Amino acid sequence: MRRVVVTGIGMITAVGNDKETAFKAICDGVCGIGQISLYDTEGHSVTIAGEVKDFDPSTVMAPKEVKKADRFIHLGLKAAQEAMVDANFPEEMNKERFGISAASGIGGLPAIEKNSIILDNRGPKRISPFFIPSALVNMLGGFVTIEHGIQGPNLSCVTACAAGTHAISEAAKTIMCNGADQMLVVAAESAITGVGIGGFAAMKALSTRNDDPQTASRPFDAERNGFVMGEGGAALVLEEYESAVARGANIYAELAGFGESGDANHITTPTLEGPLRAMRAAYKMAGEPKVDYVNAHGTSTPVNDKNETAAMKELFGGKENCPPVSSTKGQTGHCLGAAGGIEAVVSLMAMREGIVPPTINYMNPDENCDLDIVPNQARKADLNVVMSNSFGFGGTNGVVIFKKI
Repeated sequence: MRRVVVTGIGMITAVGNDKETAFKAICDGVCGIGQISLYDTEGHSVTIAGEVKDFDPSTVMAPKEVKKADRFIHLGLKAAQEAMVDANFPEEMNKERFGISAASGIGGLPAIEKNSIILDNRGPKRISPFFIPSALVNMLGGFVTIEHGIQGPNLSCVTACAAGTHAISEAAKTIMCNGADQMLVVAAESAITGVGIGGFAAMKALSTRNDDPQTASRPFDAERNGFVMGEGGAALVLEEYESAVARGANIYAELAGFGESGDANHITTPTLEGPLRAMRAAYKMAGEPKVDYVNAHGTSTPVNDKNETAAMKELFGGKENCPPVSSTKGQTGHCLGAAGGIEAVVSLMAMREGIVPPTINYMNPDENCDLDIVPNQARKADLNVVMSNSFGFGGTNGVVIFKKI
């Protein structure tokens, strides 16, 4: 089987518009959650989110092209540009052997909301001709491939909050099966809209701590009461190992294992067994190594954090054998389909820097979440193997494991 390595990364989040800025802020415990500015929140029960700040889409697209793409595409383009520069490919590379694996949980929700209102108020003739191309999830991959001239497989994952992680495993499978030599993974989400926040709020999935947004997302804390929406994008360049070595690429890590599973239980309530099966599959594929750090899905919801804790105990053979675990969603918010991509980049950078990011806003211990969650402050550590978990509505789960070479 062909080996797969990571040779380029990029991300944009609520705490930074590039990977270095964002990672430092995450490790410093900076919270990017605040009052929503992207729309008028009057009358809404939830008014907080983790918005990307000071981002001008005309810096990643020609100004006249900006309106042709929704915000999630803008964010994905930014992350992809950073990852491609980081990978430092030669001009003469074979673009037909280079593919893309894109991901978003919802895609162009702002465009859907806007054009639905236009239809209702002004009629069908006023709908934008750019509406459909700007809203489709696979248009993220489409825009990125056009910019970079990528002509290989063009794939997309739409698996809720596991989409970013699944895009990584799909890209890896393509390389392993000799369908491509390089794959650009791009995961992006921007669903902070009235209907997006309102919909999740109607499900009682979101925290309602509007008066204290900085501590609203509390993964593993006993008083957690829901997740906080975030937005952002991430990109990873995956490459066949021999190809990367031959061109002298900087290799962050090898993708040692990945696992996927379905709960087959409930459309929104997660189980313990489904995530555990995905973790076991990734762990077995990686050769059951000593895992030094787990970036948890850790949503700050009562059920997920409890079940994920129990699943990790089962996987590693008890609390005493579990590695340090943290959730970085307290800093970035929950970026839905982009979360897996962002957290994979965070995990790779943690390995590179030898530092475990903290779980911020941990104030009240929960006996059901009793692992070493690296509370509130980052910790220096020698990280050789890291795991990243993602679980989504519909009972869809994805896990990836990276190891140093």
